[in-house]
Amino acid sequence: MSLPALASCLSDLEIAQFHDQGFLIVRGLIPDAVREAMVAVTQAGLAHEIAPVEFEAEVRYPGSPASLEAAGGRTVRRLKQAYSRDPVFGEWMCSEPLAGRLQQLFDGRRVVMPLAHHNCVMTKQPQFSSDTLWHQDMRYWSYARPDLISVWLGLGEEHPENGCLWVIPGSHRMSFRPEQFDAALFFRTDLPENQELIQTKIPVELQPGDVLFFHSLTFHAASKNYTNQPKFSAVFTFRPADNLPRPGSRSAAAAELLLPDMPQA
Repeated sequence: MSLPALASCLSDLEIAQFHDQGFLIVRGLIPDAVREAMVAVTQAGLAHEIAPVEFEAEVRYPGSPASLEAAGGRTVRRLKQAYSRDPVFGEWMCSEPLAGRLQQLFDGRRVVMPLAHHNCVMTKQPQFSSDTLWHQDMRYWSYARPDLISVWLGLGEEHPENGCLWVIPGSHRMSFRPEQFDAALFFRTDLPENQELIQTKIPVELQPGDVLFFHSLTFHAASKNYTNQPKFSAVFTFRPADNLPRPGSRSAAAAELLLPDMPQA
C-alpha cells in the first residue's frame, strides 16, 4: 500500500510536552485507507481466531471470564504479532510520519521496534472485556535504560465508555517505592499516597486515526468496554538504537526492526 507523504515534524512545543507530561497525542496521523486496512486484518483475525491470540480468560484481570470454558471464555483480548499479520503494519511503522516523529522524541537517534513487546492489536469486546489496572510498561521489559516509547494507534473512537486509556501526567518523572506496587507490579489503589496521585488521571480520548505516544514509565490504566461495539487499537513499542535489551531476557529473545533513518531539521 502506498502511504501518503504527511508532515513528519513535531513542534518544539509538542516535544517539550511529551518530555514533561510523558505522553503526546497526534491527531489524524493514520491515513483512512491504512486504518481501514488494519481494521480489516483485525476483523479477519478475530473471526477466524488466527493465532497467536490472547484470550481475556488467560489474563485473569478484573472482569475476565473465569476460564476458557466459561461464558465468554474465548473472547479475544489481543491479536499478537501484528507486524507479521499483514504488510500494512510494517509499512506504517517505517513511514516518515511515524518514524520521523519517533526519531525526534529520541533526540535524533535511530529507532528500533522490538517485536517481543506489544506488537499487537488490542481489542475491547462488549460484555466480556476486563479492567487493566494501573501500571508502567517497564514492569514487563528489560533494557539498559527505561528509555522506550509506546505508540497506540486508535483504529476507531476511544473514550471512557468503551475502555480508553487513562494516563497520569508526569508520572514517568516520579520515583516510587517497591511497597507501592502489588506482587504483580500493579500500582496499589489501597494506599492513600497512591490514591492522591491517581486522582490526577486524565482520559486519552481518540478519534479514528489519532495516535498516542507515551513513555514506558507513564502510568496508565483502562476499564472494560461498557458499550455494545468492539474497540480496536494497534500498539507497538520503540527504543533508541543505543538502549539495548539485557542479554538473556525476554526483551532480547525476539527479532527487532530497524526503522529508516529520517532527516532531522
